[in-house]
Amino acid sequence: MDLDVTIKQLVAANRILAHEGVFDAYGHISMRHPTEPDKMLLSRSRSPELVEPEDIMVFTFDGKPADGRSDPAYYERFIHCGIYEARPDINSVVHSHARQVLAFSVSDVKLVPLVHTAASCGCDIPVWDIEDNFGATNLLVANIAQGRDLAKSLGDDGRAALMRGHGFTAAGRTLAEALRIAIYLPQNAQIMLEAIQLGGSIKPLTAGEMEKREAQGPDGSDIARAMAYWAKRAGCSHYLDYKPST
Repeated sequence: MDLDVTIKQLVAANRILAHEGVFDAYGHISMRHPTEPDKMLLSRSRSPELVEPEDIMVFTFDGKPADGRSDPAYYERFIHCGIYEARPDINSVVHSHARQVLAFSVSDVKLVPLVHTAASCGCDIPVWDIEDNFGATNLLVANIAQGRDLAKSLGDDGRAALMRGHGFTAAGRTLAEALRIAIYLPQNAQIMLEAIQLGGSIKPLTAGEMEKREAQGPDGSDIARAMAYWAKRAGCSHYLDYKPST
């Protein structure tokens, strides 16, 4: 994929997640560099709704700028670094503080996919607790060791992990998959909270149901429609030249 197209898609993704309420003043989304897979693209430290193409920087997986720029960087860029380093199949990473997931990050009630749109989140959504291996911290992922530890919680094929008292991280094989997870994971969490309040038992998606939902791969036939819709709502269609992978 062309670098300029990738940068514009990443700008649109920032605007989309801000408009959909996944991001507020904080949160970030990255993409693996399209021609240099040992690097990633991530905005300079800026609120996602304000990100422009010139804000996108190139980083190596140790969190250092690879393009000679000295702009302030996101403190938690190591989340992205650790996942890209560990998972060559991942091409987009999201970190969000979405409040809908927070109750599950501090409870022994496990968040599970309940609705069909959350099938991309995977069967197992672990809770990563930074205290386990790093003791008392400010809960922010501030170095590559912490980023690598978070990446381990995803295993070889995980798509999302909650972060205790902090938020969640989503890992997509494509930008579209990362967006789908980041948008529908909080919605699924809200639906689960409401179902718990009703009382009675809760029936999650089965492994077979999720497998059938995901049979079309990370860029299913309906994703172009969703991307166009999200971009239109966020007012960033002019940045989006999205074509599903073939």
